[in-house]
Amino acid sequence: MGRLRARLVGVLRAVPIRWRILSIAALNSAVVIVLVGLIWNGSQVLGSAWDDVRQVRESDRILALLESETGRLHNLIHRYINQPSPDLFAEILLLREAVLGTLTNRAAKDPMLSGSVEELERTTDRFLNGFGELRGVQATIAKTYEDQVQAPARDMAGLYSIIEGATGHRDALIWPSLGKSREAFTAMLVAANSYYLSLSSGAADDARRNTETIEKTIPVMIDLADNDLQRMALRRLAARTAALREGFAKLSEQLTNRTELLRNTIDANQAEAIGAIDDLSTKMRQREQKAQETFDRTLADISRRVLSIAVIFLGIILTAGVLIALSIRLPLQQIMAAMRAITLGDLGREVQGTRARDEVGAMARAVEVFRENAIAKRQTEDELRASKEKAESALLELNAAQQNLIDAERLAALGGLVAGVAHEVNNPIGISLTVASSFARRTEIFEAQLKGDGGLRRSQLEEFVQSSRDASQQLVANLQRAGELIQSFKQVAVDRSHAERRQFSLSEATEQIIASLRPVLKRSPITLHVDMPEGLLLDGYPGSYGQILTNLFLNAANHAFADGRAGTITISARPRGADDVEIIFTDDGAGMTSDVQRQAFDPFFTTRRNEGGTGLGLHIVYNLVTQQLGGRMMLESKLGQGTTFRIIMPRVAKGGGQSTETDGTSQWPNRTMSST
Repeated sequence: MGRLRARLVGVLRAVPIRWRILSIAALNSAVVIVLVGLIWNGSQVLGSAWDDVRQVRESDRILALLESETGRLHNLIHRYINQPSPDLFAEILLLREAVLGTLTNRAAKDPMLSGSVEELERTTDRFLNGFGELRGVQATIAKTYEDQVQAPARDMAGLYSIIEGATGHRDALIWPSLGKSREAFTAMLVAANSYYLSLSSGAADDARRNTETIEKTIPVMIDLADNDLQRMALRRLAARTAALREGFAKLSEQLTNRTELLRNTIDANQAEAIGAIDDLSTKMRQREQKAQETFDRTLADISRRVLSIAVIFLGIILTAGVLIALSIRLPLQQIMAAMRAITLGDLGREVQGTRARDEVGAMARAVEVFRENAIAKRQTEDELRASKEKAESALLELNAAQQNLIDAERLAALGGLVAGVAHEVNNPIGISLTVASSFARRTEIFEAQLKGDGGLRRSQLEEFVQSSRDASQQLVANLQRAGELIQSFKQVAVDRSHAERRQFSLSEATEQIIASLRPVLKRSPITLHVDMPEGLLLDGYPGSYGQILTNLFLNAANHAFADGRAGTITISARPRGADDVEIIFTDDGAGMTSDVQRQAFDPFFTTRRNEGGTGLGLHIVYNLVTQQLGGRMMLESKLGQGTTFRIIMPRVAKGGGQSTETDGTSQWPNRTMSST
């Protein structure tokens, strides 16, 4: 089996890999073409069957719509007969047009229904025409009710009023019969109205019975009449009662006719139309079932054919694919083994398959070249390793030198601060020493005067007290001034030397830093304006903040106001939203060119290198703002119009507690925002 496989693989390797892969593609294409032909042939049959199913369902929807509209129209007609209204009549007309439109526009054009629509149209026309006839009967009934029932009833009500008015008192003999007749009349009106509205047979019987009661009481009342007016009204009442009885009988007959018409014309034709629709629906469902069976049978047949052909071709494709895969995989495994040996350092192992003429053989020859190159590379690695060690040593020395320069710059700034504060403290301390010495001599003189033989005069005592008071006031004032300077320097020095995080007031920290910079202000014609809001608290590193302000101030003094140039520096701050604070450092000095602005924050860049500048001041400021305080810094400057530094930092510092320059490899700033 292994020899047969090796022989087949050898035969296949004589064919390029691209032709092997194309053979698989050709087999797949043949399968696709055959399957497409089968599917196309079946789709035609399926399409025809599905069209029948879809058309039957559409016809069934039309029949359901007709049935729904016809039933709704039937209900509306019954509601209109029981309670006529213009709104109901308008709705009936609209629904009638909808039914006719469905029949003529949709059902007549439907191929499944076109042969059965004529009978359905005739039945529907009889149903709809019956409503017109029924409406005419309804109008006649309304007129009869108004003219032959309501009109005599109104006349009878007036006659009853005349008879009651002609009767002088309630003790008259006619009064009991009149009351009974009046009650029967009222009951008759209620029963007649109920019968007209609801067609209740009980109401009709009540109306007839009360009419007979009225007719029976009239002769009795005529015999008991007291005057001619009563007798005349009673005779007129007998005539109107007879007319009412005849009108009510005619109304009953017309209502009976309307009921028969409604039953025979409306209900019967509507039931016939519904029956015709049901018959058509049954036929549609039968046709739909046959079409669905044809569709399912065709789909199953196509599925069987496609599955059979797919299985046959799949076996052929799998066999060919396995052989082609072996012809590629086995040589690739040999190449991978050779590559693995080269990776592990076993360069003495030769690569197999370099004599084959296919693409894998070319890869084997390339791996062999790679092995030879690896042998040559190993010989040069030792030389490169030695050079790399020398380069790394030089880089470490360079980084150490850069860090030393940055530390020296910071110490130089702190040293300048110490010298300035020492000079400031020297004045109040010297004055205090002079006052103390003078006060000591004055005390010795006062003691000699006190011990002398001449005694002590009051004026001498008062003079000593006055001079003591003056000396003590001067001592207190100067020592207090020296104490304030020392306290400010102490806080600034502690903040500078210990990068401890704490909560501090921005205004107080700024005042302490400005106090340490007073010596520089006294030596330069620079005016300083500070606008810091009170109560603005920050949680961060006051030492870093002091270093930032000091470097910005010294940078302005050395560059913006060089050679003793006078000017103004403004330091202001303002809240920026709920989480940030914006600090603006502005001078009206010399300004910067666009080239200087692009390099302002780069390390070791300076425009005064011949005068001892190191180029680290603004670089340190930028790193403190962006890395330790977690803020942003922007530079705006124009030549001759001054410079503005905008520092936006969070109220709670986001940076780390240690400087990012401890290893001498801090990330240099990319770009700064500037206006040229």
